[in-house]
Amino acid sequence: MKEKKQFQYFNILAISISHFIHDVYPAFVAPIVDELKQKLSINNAQIGFLSVMMRIPFLLNPIIGVMAERFKMRFFIIFAPALTAICMSLIGVAPSYTILIILFFVAGISSSLFHVPTPVMIKKVSGSKVGKGMSFYMVGGELARTIGPLIIVAAVTQWGLEGTYKVMPLGLIASAILFFRLKKIDIRKDIEVRKDFSHYMSSFKQFLPVFMVLAGITLTRGFMKSALTLYLPTFLREQGNDIWTAGVALSTLQLSGVAGTFFSGTLSDKIGRKKMLMIIAIASPILMWLFVSYHEILAFPILIIIGFFLVAPQSVMLAVIHDLDTDNLPFVNGVYMTINFLISSLCLLAVGWVSDHIGLLQTFKITAVLALGAIFFVLRLKK
Repeated sequence: MKEKKQFQYFNILAISISHFIHDVYPAFVAPIVDELKQKLSINNAQIGFLSVMMRIPFLLNPIIGVMAERFKMRFFIIFAPALTAICMSLIGVAPSYTILIILFFVAGISSSLFHVPTPVMIKKVSGSKVGKGMSFYMVGGELARTIGPLIIVAAVTQWGLEGTYKVMPLGLIASAILFFRLKKIDIRKDIEVRKDFSHYMSSFKQFLPVFMVLAGITLTRGFMKSALTLYLPTFLREQGNDIWTAGVALSTLQLSGVAGTFFSGTLSDKIGRKKMLMIIAIASPILMWLFVSYHEILAFPILIIIGFFLVAPQSVMLAVIHDLDTDNLPFVNGVYMTINFLISSLCLLAVGWVSDHIGLLQTFKITAVLALGAIFFVLRLKK
């Protein structure tokens, strides 16, 4: 029992690095939106639908959570980077929009199998510092979204859109390395396996108020997050910037998000989850409005600050979920992930559709106003 309470840095770093390697590949999309639109003659709404297709498999997250209690899900974590790498490296050579949809859907299945068990692994090796552990884990994902755009921009610049398949080996090598590092970490240990599925429904009903509050926070902030993470490069290129400036801007946003993700979870261990979420809820819409109003002059300085708060709630909300007193943690985590990704998908579709009709500038302004709604939901989060 004593070992279980320790913060196991080495194992946490291994899982966080695997998160980084996996999430590098989905980060390829935003910087090459214009290239995909030109090649396949598609619009922003169709680009948003691709991201939705990647998220549809997350509807199965609760089932995957149940599977995680019964099977050796760590092997899905090990091989997920390879499968995701194969799919996302082929988007540049996809001959049609239909093939692109299939690639995104398969990558979504891989991503779902990866993201449900890994936070539970983090919980097991974080001891009493769950917020800190989630921060390390989320830093891996956000750092991937910082490096990913630079990798794909460099690949397209060097080999053209058709040459994106050349970055595939990184994911294959990563899975080989992960096999030797993660094969001994088992999330099933200390979990009593049950055959009666009523336990899962009981947990769902018990924590439904928590799910609803976190869903409200995710929804009200989701439009702003979707606008910046998927359409920021397109927005900047509409303002006359080149692909490198747009790609670096996105990486700047994501890099500052790494810091926000790390410090938000760690600080929430000290000042409380609710206080941390409230600070983020107030700061985010103000910063978004400043960016929209002064992006021609202060684009990069504001992006650095707004990035800090943009993804910061993720590690805090994950910590909220893993603070819950339940024996069905993989299932509960799966439900939260399903809600999170479903709402994110709807936000992506909405932002894409609205921007096709009124333009990205006005869409960005609307998302800033909607983000104020997060304050209402944070106030309803119980300690």
